[in-house]
Amino acid sequence: FFITTVRPWISSTGRQHSPHPHFKPKSSIFVHTLKMKSAVFAAALVGSASAFAPAQVARSSTALNAAGEKKRPPSLKYVPCISTDDLPAAGSATSGVAGGLAICIAVDPRGAVYALGDKCPPVNQPLSFGKVGDDGTISDPVLGTKFSLKTGEVVSWCPTGLGKLIGGLFDPVGVPTYPVKAKGKTVEVQVDVNYKYNFETDYWQGILDAQGKSDGKYY
Repeated sequence: FFITTVRPWISSTGRQHSPHPHFKPKSSIFVHTLKMKSAVFAAALVGSASAFAPAQVARSSTALNAAGEKKRPPSLKYVPCISTDDLPAAGSATSGVAGGLAICIAVDPRGAVYALGDKCPPVNQPLSFGKVGDDGTISDPVLGTKFSLKTGEVVSWCPTGLGKLIGGLFDPVGVPTYPVKAKGKTVEVQVDVNYKYNFETDYWQGILDAQGKSDGKYY
């Protein structure tokens, strides 16, 4: 392989009756039920975004104390993501982790390898479940959004039926891309190795600020 960086009523007696105020034809009931099922499914899909959010685990006092520390400056480094033996077949993708970040490793039909963020907007399902096309894109497996393999930008936003229903509630948002290379038997991805630390620092600072200032003082 090669690497690239970068939706009137008649009764049984025969008598004619006025429609009952609570009576609905079967066709109306079917349409109403279908709409209700669609709404419930859409709500469940939007709610599934939390399923892919970072797991909240119990933290030690040391981790809590870290909330008062300053953020670390960005530090870009190539770090291991997956083994070259685990590279997917051309036209498909797989998932990996680099520097604590969820990464989608995609291989286009010509064999070029790309690294992108593995959570696709707007509901954060894994992009690595998507299909890699011969047009330089990878598609969201549920809503159909196409993202550029090179830039992560949106090429087509939620074009499917369900996608139009969900995507219409959000502005188009792309995914991050990362330089990628092979080193021996390992595929390495260049990421900010301090990103996860800074994200967690912001998270715990927000939790502590809900009760008082994160430095131990109160407003």
